[in-house]
Amino acid sequence: MSKNVMELRFSAKSENEAFARVTVASFVSQLDPTMEELTDIKTVVSEAVTNAIIHGYEENEEGMIYISTVLDKNVISIVIKDEGQGIEDIDLARQPLYTTKPEMERSGMGFTIMENFMDSVEIVTGKEKGTTIKLTKKLTTNEALIN
Repeated sequence: MSKNVMELRFSAKSENEAFARVTVASFVSQLDPTMEELTDIKTVVSEAVTNAIIHGYEENEEGMIYISTVLDKNVISIVIKDEGQGIEDIDLARQPLYTTKPEMERSGMGFTIMENFMDSVEIVTGKEKGTTIKLTKKLTTNEALIN
């Protein structure tokens, strides 16, 4: 199977989180991942998109979320990007239980979950320049599908 690419753009609204999760999962399904792998992917997409919506943009601020997914043999790469306010201290934000929105009862586990479920997590962010998260996972898929 040659490289396959999917791109998605949608409004930064919480009601679109499920749409993003299901869309990426549907695209990845063609590689015949295990149920655990598919659940992991859905979870990290949900976490990353929710972070982009809640932390990337101020409440009632118009914004967009961009997702690019690449399937290359049995490796999936997902890039989730916002054009919001960026992350002030990425090292602090990656700490388990840290959240900038405790009033919203956020658990502060988004990056921890992403790092535990994916093989690699890269974060590029800048104040008022948004945040880009690249998630990569090698799937244990059917060899017949990738040759």
